[in-house]
Amino acid sequence: MSTTYHLSSAQDLNIDLLEEIKVRYKSKSITIVIEESDLEYELNLEEKALLDQRLSENKEKYLSRDESVSILKNKYGV
Repeated sequence: MSTTYHLSSAQDLNIDLLEEIKVRYKSKSITIVIEESDLEYELNLEEKALLDQRLSENKEKYLSRDESVSILKNKYGV
């Protein structure tokens, strides 16, 4: 299992986040990687068009996150 936390600054790191990690992973071995990040990414026109298309789809046909992950695991072994 992999979890990624994106913080806007190192000052956002607090004891609650550390406690959440402890509760989630208990006594399992974990690795914490710190990367400096400049998330100034802007979507290109193709990406914006794709997102707009997705927003216009029938919401009743949406798959949940868990359903999507299950299908991807079955199809690609991810």
